[in-house]
Amino acid sequence: MSIFSKIVRFDAARWLRQGISPQRLALTLALGFAIGCIPLLGVPTLICAILAMSLRLNQPAIQAANYAAMPLQLLLIVPFMRLGKWMFGFGPAHAQSAEWLRHAAIVGPALQIGWFAGEALFGWMLVAGPAVMLLWVTLMLMFRRIPAIAAAESGD
Repeated sequence: MSIFSKIVRFDAARWLRQGISPQRLALTLALGFAIGCIPLLGVPTLICAILAMSLRLNQPAIQAANYAAMPLQLLLIVPFMRLGKWMFGFGPAHAQSAEWLRHAAIVGPALQIGWFAGEALFGWMLVAGPAVMLLWVTLMLMFRRIPAIAAAESGD
């Protein structure tokens, strides 16, 4: 391995940690990964940026987790839609109340996409909370075993 790649790896690891404790780093990555799975394309990056600024989390780490979750985001859109539809009963019964909108050439498809997005978002909301908790605990336990990250907790 070249010296350049060793330096880049060391700097990237230090940049992602930025002296934060294993608990905060684990929370940052867990939130970034869960938000990265929101089934609305383009939205997670903005939400992660706002959340990181408001909670004073590590911006590069939360965005790295967000981008790592992108393939999973695409794979989970349909399962989240099915879960949302199963839990909240969206679909034909609710769409009939707006039947007159379906006949409009532009509004009909937009309404259908809106129903699908709503179902998927509700499905994601059901899964996100427990997923963040599970990821946070798992990552926290892992990070406490890594000497370089555990040293940030003790202030070294």
